[in-house]
Amino acid sequence: MESMTDLERRAGIFAALADQTRLRIVDLLTLGDLSSSEIGATLDLRSNLIAHHLGVLESAQIVARTRSEFDRRRTYIGLRPEVFDTLAPPSVIPPRRVLFVCTANSARSQLAETIWRDASAVDVASAGTRPAEEVNPEAIAAAARHGLAMRPSHPPQHIDDVRADGDLVITVCDDAHERLRDGDDLHWSIRDPARVGTAAAFDAAFDALCLRIRALSSRLVAA
Repeated sequence: MESMTDLERRAGIFAALADQTRLRIVDLLTLGDLSSSEIGATLDLRSNLIAHHLGVLESAQIVARTRSEFDRRRTYIGLRPEVFDTLAPPSVIPPRRVLFVCTANSARSQLAETIWRDASAVDVASAGTRPAEEVNPEAIAAAARHGLAMRPSHPPQHIDDVRADGDLVITVCDDAHERLRDGDDLHWSIRDPARVGTAAAFDAAFDALCLRIRALSSRLVAA
């Protein structure tokens, strides 16, 4: 196992967990260490089945055994503390700046910029492929409903006037992604709330962007 790459180790862990019984065992072990007999009693499984499943989990380095200090004949099975960290995708080196791009730079990219500024210390900007004249007031209202203040003095801008070397360009609408023709680094397909125009549509766009941004920003590490 020591010669395995991180990707191979992750694949081995996921393969070992692709079984309902082993998932139930892991669920139990997230709460505390157990002996094999205790696992069998809790899950109503025969000892040979417990031995088989624990063998698979041990081979994948998901669990480890420790001998009881009281009764040296008994061993306890516990989760390896690094297992869940191992399952996470690899970290990403922070860019100089994140640039969110949509068509009009009036709603989705502006919301993304506002959310990112709240979530990460990495610099951020936004732009559009066909900028509108002003930020959509419903986008400003959606940010306010979630406790964030969008900068009203930040008018929509064209990507050619904003983009700089070192930017991580993230398109947040399909139109911008397809117009840039591989000119972006990441694409998030977020529905256009302005087409519906309701507060619920803007809230849905905000929530979708928030999930993506939290996930990405949490993976950024120092170079």
